[in-house]
Amino acid sequence: MPKHILICTDLDRTLLPNGKQPESPKARSVFSRLVSRPEVTLAYVSGRHLELVKNAISEYELPLPDWIIGDVGTTIYRLQNREWLHWFEWEQEIATDWQGRTANDLRALFTDLPALCLQEEAKQNRYKLSYYVPLQTDITALQKTMAQRLEAQNLAASLIYSVDEATSMGLLDILPAHATKLHAVEFLMQHQGFDYANTVFAGDSGNDLPVLTSAIQSVLVANADGDVIEQAKIEARKLKTMAAFYLAQGGFLGMNGNYSAGILEGIAHYHPETRLWMEENHEQ
Repeated sequence: MPKHILICTDLDRTLLPNGKQPESPKARSVFSRLVSRPEVTLAYVSGRHLELVKNAISEYELPLPDWIIGDVGTTIYRLQNREWLHWFEWEQEIATDWQGRTANDLRALFTDLPALCLQEEAKQNRYKLSYYVPLQTDITALQKTMAQRLEAQNLAASLIYSVDEATSMGLLDILPAHATKLHAVEFLMQHQGFDYANTVFAGDSGNDLPVLTSAIQSVLVANADGDVIEQAKIEARKLKTMAAFYLAQGGFLGMNGNYSAGILEGIAHYHPETRLWMEENHEQ
């Protein structure tokens, strides 16, 4: 009896071929064939909110996943009868970090900081407070001030800063300390009966590093930036998790290792029996 595998993959520039490098022509259809099998549970793990994940599924003709971990790990949705249902157990898990308060309640702590501009309401949720920050801002000083205010209120939070290159704007998310991609994936594993031996995570960027360098079997796709590759290797060596880290090389089934080709290569590295399921002439 083949074992069940949980495949968790980041979207942008991991499963979605929306980076600079070329995509292998057949990779996404091979990925769809693999995850259509009953032995596979599929979760998309993304910084996007639900509507943007749904847009990506339709635009790139992606297979429907069983789960979506969205909003940088602050929401989890389950697909049931073609409807996306909020998984409230996850909200209860992260709620304790904020002592019963929500993102809305936290806004008042930062109203006097001129560098912060609230993002649109669609990009906010109960446990995600999101701001735009001009690139010239002293982000270290700003984060320090904000962290001190949160600590003074006894609120356990993470401040996640990134840059939207398309708009040349800084993005700053305030999240409960436990609302990370890593904790969300581990929570899903624990509740669905998966363990480190039958879960594979795929990612490409800095905010995937905590999962890529954890004990979860992970694959870094070949199109990842050189500095992310170096950082992942350094962290995995330090944490002694190199056995659970795989960097896609290309060449697998004649594909280039970018995007979904890299995900497939990594899955086959950890679970060689899946190679047969990926080959074109193999019937379910």
